[in-house]
Amino acid sequence: MSVGAAVRRVRAYGGQFLLLAVLTLVVTLLISGVPRLVNRLAEQGLRAQLNSEPAARRDLSYTTRLEPATSQRTAMGNAVERFEALAADMPPQVRSAVTEKWYTVETAGARVVGPDLAARKLLVDLGLRAMPDIQSASTLVEGAWPSETYVPDRPIEVALDVDVARKLNLRTGSQLRIGRTDKDGNFLGGAPLVVSGLFRPVDRANGIWDGLPQLLQIIEPTGDGQPLVGVGVVAQSVLNKRAAEGWPVQTNWRYRLGVDRVNARELDQLIDGLQVMQRTHPPDLTLTQGADVPLRAFAAQIDAVRTLLAVIAAGVLATLAGLIVLAVGLATRRRRAEFVLLRARGGGATAGARRSFVESVLVVPVAAALGWWLGTLVPGAPDPTTPYLIAVTVLVTLALPVATLAVPAGGAVRRDLIRMRPSARRLTGEISLLLLAGLAAVLLRRRGLTLGEVDPLLVSVPVLLAIAAAVLALRAYPWPLLLVSRLAARTRGSVAFLGTARASRAAIAAPLVVVVLAIGTAAFCAVVAAGVDASRERAAAQIVPADAVIRGERFAPDTVDELGRLPGVRAVTRVLFEDDERLASDEIGTDAAIGQTDVLLIDGSGWDTVAREAQTGLSVPEALRTAQPGPGPLPAIVSPAIAADLAKVGLADSAFILVQGERYQFRVAGTEDAFPLLAANNNRFVILPWQALPKRITTPAPTSLLIAGDPLDAEALRVAGDQGQERYQRGGAVAGRERLLGVTVDTRADVRRGLGNGGANGILAFGFTAGAVGGTVLGLLAIAFTVLAGARSRGQVLSRLRTLGLSRRQWRGLLLVELTPLVAVSVLTGALVGAVLPLLLNPVLGLSAFTSGVPVRVAFEPSLVAAVLALGAVALGFAVAVEALNNRRLRLGEVLRLGEES
Repeated sequence: MSVGAAVRRVRAYGGQFLLLAVLTLVVTLLISGVPRLVNRLAEQGLRAQLNSEPAARRDLSYTTRLEPATSQRTAMGNAVERFEALAADMPPQVRSAVTEKWYTVETAGARVVGPDLAARKLLVDLGLRAMPDIQSASTLVEGAWPSETYVPDRPIEVALDVDVARKLNLRTGSQLRIGRTDKDGNFLGGAPLVVSGLFRPVDRANGIWDGLPQLLQIIEPTGDGQPLVGVGVVAQSVLNKRAAEGWPVQTNWRYRLGVDRVNARELDQLIDGLQVMQRTHPPDLTLTQGADVPLRAFAAQIDAVRTLLAVIAAGVLATLAGLIVLAVGLATRRRRAEFVLLRARGGGATAGARRSFVESVLVVPVAAALGWWLGTLVPGAPDPTTPYLIAVTVLVTLALPVATLAVPAGGAVRRDLIRMRPSARRLTGEISLLLLAGLAAVLLRRRGLTLGEVDPLLVSVPVLLAIAAAVLALRAYPWPLLLVSRLAARTRGSVAFLGTARASRAAIAAPLVVVVLAIGTAAFCAVVAAGVDASRERAAAQIVPADAVIRGERFAPDTVDELGRLPGVRAVTRVLFEDDERLASDEIGTDAAIGQTDVLLIDGSGWDTVAREAQTGLSVPEALRTAQPGPGPLPAIVSPAIAADLAKVGLADSAFILVQGERYQFRVAGTEDAFPLLAANNNRFVILPWQALPKRITTPAPTSLLIAGDPLDAEALRVAGDQGQERYQRGGAVAGRERLLGVTVDTRADVRRGLGNGGANGILAFGFTAGAVGGTVLGLLAIAFTVLAGARSRGQVLSRLRTLGLSRRQWRGLLLVELTPLVAVSVLTGALVGAVLPLLLNPVLGLSAFTSGVPVRVAFEPSLVAAVLALGAVALGFAVAVEALNNRRLRLGEVLRLGEES
């Protein structure tokens, strides 16, 4: 039991111990390094997610009501006191994420008049704002900052942004008056106001400028006779004085969450902290925050991807564990004579195990420590994986001694000449395993799981199913081979007969299980990745059911023809959408008392043409596509919830809905769970056929336009859409109405690209790639073990056959015939397991977080068949190469001369 002797034995069996060390290193490297890599990808994804949002989306804003202050202390002094108090009262996880904070006190916009404004006939309302630190965030262009020294009867001094002043025709020294107006807009007089200076921001992206209303922009009027609205900066002392005189003031405190302060591993705590703030904020303040929206979306993706990674990791680690068992078994089988001789010379029952334990201690812990150290070099925050590393090291160290204890004390046996029926104990174990796998699968589907947590049932089901499938394959595949062998016996030549006969008697239980695990993991990743990709295509088509969509307020009727004349455009159709409309039971508008619904008007034939030209794969329900003008209610497609509500009140055959001031009668002609252009979670909608609308006084105006074509110029579409809105606005029916906002143009390609980028998509791609590549490589390695497990007996047979005159070509043919069934059954069984697992696990994985809420569907992929055939060919070639290399190393002639167990 000396260490020196153990070292010599390790050197003598260096290849076997090197294999065990490499497998141990890989396992500990994965356990130590992969969590770091995942955490780093999560942090990068979170940074990308938050940076893609407007910076103001991360603001936590407390606002008081606009009302007269009770004292000067209330105006500015109270703002300073509460500035730090509000931050101190935040939950710790929120407070630690705050990197910038500002506060302002301001008055409501009041009418200003003066010669410079009158010169351009400008109607202006100006708010006065006091904001500390503005001087450090901007550069004074001309004039001076408002003086903090209050002098009675001196005009109010205000500083303006250079661009704001230019638009208002103001300059340093401009004399104004600020005051109230009556209900007719007449100026009632007020206090004198003077522009003391003009400034320009040092960095327009600085969060200090994000307060509302914007200090650096003019708010354009929304209708005829409405004023321009701007904001100017005044001294704090002046604002205190105006507040004391009874001017209504409002205080705003803003706290911005820093992108680098938000930890992806603590998102749940941060979101919970924001919820606590929402519930417990002071009653005299209004809390406005939108940070929880992107954080919740990212947290949902992280939970889903961590659950998926748990499944992939279970398959990979189970495969590695199987490979370690195979390596230990191979090493023990090669040293069986040594352990038998040790017992024959008087060694105890545990002598061989003690010897193996010393050898394992010299190799395994060193390899485990090296793998752990390499894992620490991966950039990223670590997870608490030390207990797992210790457990793996202990188990692998004990694997070889335990396997040594199982070595039979007797001599070698020609197992290839014995056909043993499985014992009752083994049959009972296999049947129990099959029942356990089925029960676990049923429980997982019925119980579900909590996303983001490593559920023992979730990680065990794929392994159990793979093992169960391997057991079934072991029991089933010898029977067709036996039939083929009998047929081959009637043919000339010995290659086919001997190859199929040996393949049908091969004992490959453990290696086959490992191959199925590995290939099943790779196939699972490939199938789910294809399902997610196809679901993203469907999600993009749901959001943009054409090549592009123009969304606006209302478009002139001729906009469709104008768009049709643009280069690349092949088809255009109109769409009208209105939300939160009430259903009525009659034409005069009697409320049906069944809640609100969204309304979508589509041109059935036009939509069908655009979908066909854009190749979206979407079909229009026949009731909408074939509807024609005529008497009676319009055929409508509704959501199941609306259909149930209408049926409950007896309006399924006749109900009314208001669309742009006109009420239309409809009947339920069918139901759809979802419809393009509507949100994935929208469960209350009514869809009407535009082409079948009856004639009314006013004609509906489209709010969106769907375009099919290639290539499309987004800027040209935007210009055409804006012009269509302007033509509609200039029409007599809308004269004097509010100014329409500019249109937005979305292309399906951009939406599809956005679904696949950002967020936790980097982790998802890593999981799929690592699982597919790792499963394939480990599967090939397991096939190599499978080949080596029977290499010695095959070498003996081939030696005898070569002595009897078997040619080299026949030898290769025999090898190919013998290995083909083994490789085929393992690869096909693994691929079948990988194809079935997504169908079982997909409902509980939550992958719709990556497809904009569209459910992920996994289905048979024709490309999987080609991939399996290619993998099978590669695996077979690899197996033949391993066998040939091993035979060359063993020198078949020496195998025959030295004996069966040499």
